Amino acid sequence: MKPIWYFVGLILLVMGGIIFLTGIYLLINPSLRETVLSSIHPNIWWGAVMVAFGGIMFFKTKNKTV
Repeated sequence: MKPIWYFVGLILLVMGGIIFLTGIYLLINPSLRETVLSSIHPNIWWGAVMVAFGGIMFFKTKNKTV
């Protein structure tokens, strides 16, 4: 059996990638409505954080079994 952190890392890796790619898309094609913090592009930052943390958890527990 794989530890739960393997699957948590996988989910964070995939969802972070989706959020990051959405942020890149919104950077290229900006929305018609501006929000207060849209100039700092939070999708890119949080997507990158989720990918990094998910990648660390995924690859650290990839070969472990319980």
